Amino acid sequence: MDELTRAVVFDGALRVVRRSPPRPADDEVVIRLRLAGVCNTDLELMQGYKQFAGTLGHEFVGEVVEGPSEWLGRRVAGEINVSCGACDMCRRGMPTHCRARRVLGILNYDGAWADYFRLPVRNLVAVPESVPDEAAVFTEPLAAACQILEAGVIRPSDRVVVLGAGKLGMLAAQVVRLLGVALAVVVRRERQAALLEGWGIPAVARDELPAGQADVVVDCTGNASGFADALELVRPRGAIILKSTYTGLPEADLTRVVVDEFRVTGSRCGPFAPALALLGQGLVDPLPLIDGRYPLDEAAQAVEHAARPGALKIVLQP
Repeated sequence: MDELTRAVVFDGALRVVRRSPPRPADDEVVIRLRLAGVCNTDLELMQGYKQFAGTLGHEFVGEVVEGPSEWLGRRVAGEINVSCGACDMCRRGMPTHCRARRVLGILNYDGAWADYFRLPVRNLVAVPESVPDEAAVFTEPLAAACQILEAGVIRPSDRVVVLGAGKLGMLAAQVVRLLGVALAVVVRRERQAALLEGWGIPAVARDELPAGQADVVVDCTGNASGFADALELVRPRGAIILKSTYTGLPEADLTRVVVDEFRVTGSRCGPFAPALALLGQGLVDPLPLIDGRYPLDEAAQAVEHAARPGALKIVLQP
């Protein structure tokens, strides 16, 4: 490992810095980055979400270069929530809600936009040989899409609307369609519509959908107006699954939640093993979502590209 390695840090400005290699704790490994993704959450962190400062990045595929012998040289993805293992939430089997939770590249734990970074051994998931790096870098957001099904509110007979045909929305649509539901994805751009139609998923404009008819609405818009749209589209006693995080506060008629008895479910991180299984079996195809590749030294240009309206997945490679 080099004496000085690169990392992309944000401290009010985005910079590539050189620093000493990470020193892992006894329960951690060191991972050499192969590919990293730029996520909307990364953009929100740079806009003030969680008052973030540090090394960015939580979507990755990498190779273990330091740690237990059984992991050395293996390609891995990794669960981003770093839990304590001892609090009441961890003991209940909910480490993603650990009371002392740290989050890779998001909360009190250096991220993956670096030549080398740390992660606990218990967070590692081996990437099958059948899954190339370009697909494996989608493991974390695809796991988040799989978490939609963990809510247990979608039935095969349902009419489901996905709001937001961005990176997560496209993955969510591919996962939800596996249930055989009547699915529609709200789009604003022809390119997204063409991608969805290539996967056999109907793409519609917002004004094509009747109010109060969807059994389930999944909000992947990433903006505060998505919840208000979901309230308009869902039927009484229907369900809304929220996948969006944003820096602002939404304005919505919460009285309707009471009067129409909507079920509103938050949904965040999800299971990595099923996500990798879907990629390995070719049931989800993320590769058309890659819009551009940038070297680590050009992280600022990558972020600028990712922030353009309609941009899909931008990846960083060391």
